Amino acid sequence: MIIKTTSLAFAAACLMTVSAMPAAHAQTAPTQVITNGPQTDPGDVPPSWSERQNVIDSERYDRLLQTNRGFREAQMRRECGPISDPQLHADCLASFNQEPNAGSSTPPRGYPSGYGR
Repeated sequence: MIIKTTSLAFAAACLMTVSAMPAAHAQTAPTQVITNGPQTDPGDVPPSWSERQNVIDSERYDRLLQTNRGFREAQMRRECGPISDPQLHADCLASFNQEPNAGSSTPPRGYPSGYGR
């Protein structure tokens, strides 16, 4: 009889301890928003933007990188400086040593635009 009473008292104590604990809150995964890709609003692109002007600006940027050491060093600091991973930082700096038309759809300077046709 003492064993039953002791067991019952122990069970009651355990039940009271468990009921006094705060309820655990389930952690939910963060909401993931899925869109249908990049979108622009009318104010995102200036009305004067054109593909031709973009090419002109890109060529000017490439020319400045080649001819203006101060501009080149400033761009390297601005573009590569925030990169904290050593390998990515080194890759960024190395990208400034590539030919300016690497990966470009424009023909290299010195070739006629209809070359090879």
